[in-house]
Amino acid sequence: MNLLDPNSGIKELLLGNEAIVRGALEAGVGFISCYPGTPSSEVPDTFFRLSSKSEYYFEYAPNEKVAMETAGAAALGGVPALVTMKHVGVNVAADPMMTLAYIGTPGGLVILSADDPGCHSSQNEQDNRYYSRLAGLPCFEPSTAQECKDMTREAMELSAKWEQPVMLRTTTRVNHMRGPVEFGQMKPAKTRGEFKKNPGRFVPIPAVARVRHRALTAILQKIRLEIEDSPWNKSWGQGKVGVIASGVSRSYLKDVLKSRPEIEVKVLELGVTHPLPGNLVKNFLSGLDKVIILEELEPVLENDIRVLCQKNGLTTEVVGKGDILPLWDEYSTLCVEKALMDALGLDFKEEEQCSPDVSGLPNRPPNLCAGCSHRSVYLNVRKVFGNEAIYSSDIGCYTLGILPPLKTADFLFCMGSSVSGGCGMSRVVDSPVVAFIGDSTFFHSGITGLINAVYNKYDLILVILDNRTTAMTGHQPHPGVDQSLYGLKPGNIEIEPLVRASGVENIRKVKALNQKAVLEALEELKNMRGVRVLIAEEPCPLYAKRIMGVKRNKVAVVKESGPATLECLNTLACPAFYLDGEEVRINPDTCAGCMVCVQICDEIKPGSRS
Repeated sequence: MNLLDPNSGIKELLLGNEAIVRGALEAGVGFISCYPGTPSSEVPDTFFRLSSKSEYYFEYAPNEKVAMETAGAAALGGVPALVTMKHVGVNVAADPMMTLAYIGTPGGLVILSADDPGCHSSQNEQDNRYYSRLAGLPCFEPSTAQECKDMTREAMELSAKWEQPVMLRTTTRVNHMRGPVEFGQMKPAKTRGEFKKNPGRFVPIPAVARVRHRALTAILQKIRLEIEDSPWNKSWGQGKVGVIASGVSRSYLKDVLKSRPEIEVKVLELGVTHPLPGNLVKNFLSGLDKVIILEELEPVLENDIRVLCQKNGLTTEVVGKGDILPLWDEYSTLCVEKALMDALGLDFKEEEQCSPDVSGLPNRPPNLCAGCSHRSVYLNVRKVFGNEAIYSSDIGCYTLGILPPLKTADFLFCMGSSVSGGCGMSRVVDSPVVAFIGDSTFFHSGITGLINAVYNKYDLILVILDNRTTAMTGHQPHPGVDQSLYGLKPGNIEIEPLVRASGVENIRKVKALNQKAVLEALEELKNMRGVRVLIAEEPCPLYAKRIMGVKRNKVAVVKESGPATLECLNTLACPAFYLDGEEVRINPDTCAGCMVCVQICDEIKPGSRS
């Protein structure tokens, strides 16, 4: 696979995310910024991997707001820009995004919002098509890998043409599907531009913003007219019952109709869903008795179409959410088939459900990896605080501390909330509050919460779990990571000086796998008052092996299985441990050699890898 091949006509099997990269390259993208987050992560990771061979500029930003602002400014300077994030990241970036829609983006700006129906890797299922309506962003929704490429390219071209930001809304299945993609001609990356000063447009004081809001409305109307003839919106089929589908639902629909030829419906596929091509939809509805709206999550299109019917006096029955389709989770071919059969009055087997029955499958809850230093810290936090403390958690691998026997996550809001949320909790309860945050999340949005904690004199213990990477989303660098590990110019920002500069006086810094040091530091901090911080350092074991080249030749070995080893298994819950009948064993292939178990159990000794 060569995503940088400048020629057209080549076909490759690509992930949807890889196809997005190729589409941006074909459009001559010159500036890419992101904060990684599943299901979007492969997009920036691919750009990063290719950056040494390309002309475009790429950066991992500390958070999505910064990413939006840097990419937005590049677009103001006349350079085509792309900014990528997962759906909840748009919440963080919404402030600059809303204003960028007003002032416009002369070079072109595409915003990739990767939504996550089903909460595969997220704390909610929010539908960011609402953001496209709220901000006034044209919205493309691909359903195949080929469309991921083609729509990305067209979204960037549309954005540059109208000087307005455009949203590319994907979902987990689209991001991670794999399909054939035919390459188009690739433009040279445009990395230099010119900023044409115009304070009356680009400085949105109230007097300017009022004018720009009206200008945005006028531009969207012109874009609407262009979308009426877009090849991404197409009608086919026949019948008195229609289906309007968007996103991956279009693919589910095609699979169902191919397998069930007795289902006859008229279909309108919407690849561009905002602004709604009203004339196209109105003409499609003419003569239909009923229309089924297929869209994952919120009834965004459904509500738009209900309004269109009311305004135009159309009597077509609109069927969708709450009638035959759920407001949550992903769809499936089974779900779509059931909805069609129901709407058409055809028989559907009662035992078949919208979602496959997985009740008989064994549970496989996520777990901290073998050798993860978070387990070591959580073990000692439980020793010092037990159930006495309230644990404020955050977004990252360490959220898995929620599971027994560690049980070190009592509440969680969003990225960076552990510090601020921990502060609010500590003010209103008598129990001690311990907050946990990772290094990447600390740079993302934990610093401001810490400054607030110091300034407003909260009583809080903050544990910064520094595993030297953005572990959960695939080991992307952040400002605390030495860039020389990625073949770049050396340099990183240390956490401890930032914590001191925020006004924290009581700081302890330890190696996270050192049981004695972690335990002593926690006991000291417990007896203090005010804001105090424990920085627990240890590279993620997967990152240490994959990126840092660290090799641990030692493994833990059970010398004699007994009550102590069984207690160690039940206390640590390390996935390298297992029971062989009544005997406790450690899998040498899984053991990462962290030696935490050796430090807490006399029946376990260090051994060598064979």
